[in-house]
Amino acid sequence: MNNIIDVAAILISISALFAYINHRFIGLPTTIGVMVIAMLVSLFTYVLSLIGFGDFHTEATHLLEGIDFNQTLLHGMLSFLLFAGALHVNLSDLSKQKWVILSLATVGVCLSTFLVGTAAYYLLDALSCHLPYIYCLLFGALISPTDPIAVMSTVKRLGVSKELETTIAGESLFNDGVGVVVFTVLLMLLNMPGELDAAHIALLFVEEALGGIVFGLVLGAVGYYLLKTIDNYKVEVLITLAMVMGGYGLAMYLHTSGPIAVVVAGLLTGSLLRKHVMSDRTRQSVDDFWELIDEILNVILFALIGLEMLIIPFEGQWLIAGLLLIVVVVMVRVVSVGVPIRLVGLRIRVAPHLVKILTWGGLRGGISVALALSLPPSEYRDIVLFITYIIVVFSIVVQGLTIGPFIKRLTEV
Repeated sequence: MNNIIDVAAILISISALFAYINHRFIGLPTTIGVMVIAMLVSLFTYVLSLIGFGDFHTEATHLLEGIDFNQTLLHGMLSFLLFAGALHVNLSDLSKQKWVILSLATVGVCLSTFLVGTAAYYLLDALSCHLPYIYCLLFGALISPTDPIAVMSTVKRLGVSKELETTIAGESLFNDGVGVVVFTVLLMLLNMPGELDAAHIALLFVEEALGGIVFGLVLGAVGYYLLKTIDNYKVEVLITLAMVMGGYGLAMYLHTSGPIAVVVAGLLTGSLLRKHVMSDRTRQSVDDFWELIDEILNVILFALIGLEMLIIPFEGQWLIAGLLLIVVVVMVRVVSVGVPIRLVGLRIRVAPHLVKILTWGGLRGGISVALALSLPPSEYRDIVLFITYIIVVFSIVVQGLTIGPFIKRLTEV
């Protein structure tokens, strides 16, 4: 049952069923509704095991343990979802907000990593859940970037101004790449203490971040040449698919940031190739194809996040820590968003209520869970994973459901 075809068939079938139930009877936004239903099913399965129906729970747990969430998301779904998200972000609109987005994706992520990690260290120590400082920083790194998948699915239904939508989408598309780089550096420090110095760390940042941007530009240029020389919508859709899958894989092989490379390629494809190279029929086919890919993978991912509840380790004391750290993460988000925006705002105009909206709209999602699962097995991994899961669930369900009314109220004032 653990071969990839069987697992994919089960996940797609479950996701389709949950999406139908949500649309037919509940009416929540699709991704959030699917995740809530998946969590309720996980809870129901656990209750069944307590009253003597353990076989079903065992089979479900066995299935989920056979799915490498980290590989499935970071080296599977992520490239498709980032490209699909970047495809509809206007490059000229993005350039107008470049300093805001750049400061949020760099200064904001690094500042948040340090503040969350330090606060977590002292808070957990006060709760007698001692966690080494390096693990607290890793937690800060994985929880700091907003998840482009969760954010983009929310932004699409809000109807906010173009300026605000571009800022929210741009930050979420780029800060996950930076967050993964910061997490990778900290993980190397954990695995190779004393072997990395400032020069090695700086070089790694250049290779990953700047290398990802350069490789994304090259990928976009190759795509431009190929698409310009033909007019066949089937082949052109296939080329965009190759840009994503082949480009992401090659970027990772070259030790550059695959997420950043795919985002850059997606921005170029959406703003340049769609307008100047593709025919109307090709443009419509590309849009329809990637919109469908985006919707399907989003539903599957959020169903998987909800089902992961079955295998997340749990202790009562961790729940208290997780609930307190929800407050810490939101408070730190105010600072990590507010400081860069205040600095940038001294020179350029920023959208009204931007700090408030970015703070509450900074949803965490599957990337945080995947990074937590990528931590090496140790006595500290389980608590980081559980706290991450608690914050992600709160972020998607509570913040995701209230950000729309929150923005509407702010814009009406």
